[in-house]
Amino acid sequence: MSATFRELLSDAKKEIREVSIEDVKRLLDARAPLKLVDVREADEYAGGRLPGALHIPRGFLELRIEDKATRDEELVLYCAGGTRSALAARTLQHMGYTRVASLTGGYNRWSDAHYPVEKPVVLTPAQKERYRRHLILPEVGEEGQARLLKSRVLLLGAGGLGSPAALYLAAAGVGTLGIVDADVVDLSNLQRQVLHTHERAGQPKVESARATLEALNPDVKVVPFHERLTSDNVLRILEGFDLVLDGGDNFPTRYLLNDACVIQGKPNLHGSIFRFEGQVTTFVPGQGPCYRCLYPSPPPPELAPSCAEAGVLGVLPGIIGLFQANEALKLLLGVGEPLVGRLLTFDALGTRFQELKLRRDPKCPVCAPGAKVELIDYERFCASSA
Repeated sequence: MSATFRELLSDAKKEIREVSIEDVKRLLDARAPLKLVDVREADEYAGGRLPGALHIPRGFLELRIEDKATRDEELVLYCAGGTRSALAARTLQHMGYTRVASLTGGYNRWSDAHYPVEKPVVLTPAQKERYRRHLILPEVGEEGQARLLKSRVLLLGAGGLGSPAALYLAAAGVGTLGIVDADVVDLSNLQRQVLHTHERAGQPKVESARATLEALNPDVKVVPFHERLTSDNVLRILEGFDLVLDGGDNFPTRYLLNDACVIQGKPNLHGSIFRFEGQVTTFVPGQGPCYRCLYPSPPPPELAPSCAEAGVLGVLPGIIGLFQANEALKLLLGVGEPLVGRLLTFDALGTRFQELKLRRDPKCPVCAPGAKVELIDYERFCASSA
């Protein structure tokens, strides 16, 4: 004889573990290792969720859960009232998840108790179409895309490295892009600085960049800083951004940016180019070396000419800039292995990559334990070191 729904639900509740809203609130307050899974439909989820909850609609649970949780994680599933989550919890138990529970009373009881809820970012139909190729990646999905839309990335320079990085970060849906550049568009830039056009010669690069990026993706807000980075403004400019892409073309600016990122604890994604060679690495304060560990003092000017002096193959900054953008997306999404403690070099003529291991300098004046960082005039420092 076939079981009724009530019998099915009753049997499920006998098999699973249920937890109260009070228990879950206490675990969240204690920052216990707990993963909340919202199994409601998209329109219910859009109205609010438990803090930090992962959204997997009940109809997709079996398909998506293996990409989001391991079988030994502490999982608490919830729906509106506790029915769908109870059935979902039994399903996960059958799939081998050993620490899964259903929230008694669900979201409704949690909300009625005036416990904290979050308003999740919900993609519009147009955004779901635009970012469709991201959404089908389990490592991104709607949660990851919403995270990108809330992210804020600062680019130092709207030139050869900043141009490709900004274009692809904007295309990926990074919601806010800050761009620092005091220069104007020159015809000699157009061989590699693909943000700009012939008609914009003489315009500030930050305004040219804003026009291009906002035309590419109206989801993106561009914050221009038409000023040169100095010790007086660097902390103000970096404030509020999640990470920084270093597309600078001189040592004083690179050292200054490095020190400011260490002070504020922000990842610094470094790239540099020279003729047919480029390199890229990621500096994350507290997790690896910083720029001063890699270059304790700048080389003499004759060994480090600018692109204007030495030239550069036009596609090279595109390659290196896209590696920087890739590093940014990985950090923002929390996926993959960033280039922390690794320097990736590229030889365009030989089409060869090489990876070098980087180690933190225990005596680094900037990132060593106990170091007191003070922003200094690096133009004098670099001049004296030369």
